[in-house]
Amino acid sequence: MSIVRPYGDTTGDGMVQLSFTLPIVHDKRAEGAAIQLANKMGMDPALLVHAKPMGDGFTFFVVYGKVSHLVDTEKVQVVERDFPLLSAKEVNATIKRRLRRRLNVVGACIGTDAHTVGIDAILNLKGIAGEKGLEYYSELSVTNMGAQVSVPDLVETAREQKADAVLVSQVVTQRDAHLQNTRAMSAAFREALPAGKRPLLIVGGPRFDELMAGELGVDRIFSRGTTPREVASYLVHALTGSSS
Repeated sequence: MSIVRPYGDTTGDGMVQLSFTLPIVHDKRAEGAAIQLANKMGMDPALLVHAKPMGDGFTFFVVYGKVSHLVDTEKVQVVERDFPLLSAKEVNATIKRRLRRRLNVVGACIGTDAHTVGIDAILNLKGIAGEKGLEYYSELSVTNMGAQVSVPDLVETAREQKADAVLVSQVVTQRDAHLQNTRAMSAAFREALPAGKRPLLIVGGPRFDELMAGELGVDRIFSRGTTPREVASYLVHALTGSSS
């Protein structure tokens, strides 16, 4: 079945739950405003199930209601994994056979972003979700620059380390900071290095749209839930032209 409708209490009832914050003091009028917003978003009827003040002049709401919208899953656009998922042993063997040297990776959180949880999960030995990070792979040389790295420093380190790939994590998204930082980074690499000498540019974070890689000037975007094994497998696929 390619056409689906939200499920709440019974199949096909179209019920959904929505949470949001309005910049108004919590009172009856604020609750009415939340219902009005939900109605304008297509929820009819809409039931306010939760309202809580969130500091001076802000209120958080949870609304439950019915929508008439349908989703055609055949028209959904996503970035499918187009490379095989390799084991650490396969990754190391392929790099050794194809590159005949270690593959150099530089990672960082750029701009004012101080959230290193994501980049550390991918790079550090301990990894995440039961998977070892890229430091575990014997044929990968990893440089983790940490948080709040400037773009010029990232470019210079990538040049010094002769990076094959640069991994950037962006968690801070206020005012689209993650998009602006990514564009600035890709532009800096294009200016600093000729096409054949530029490393693979990879960004990741919870609020990136994986379909925007070309628009942002990077080679790949990884979203939430990405594991070190996926990144390592992609590096092998993209940099050695090998599927195994």
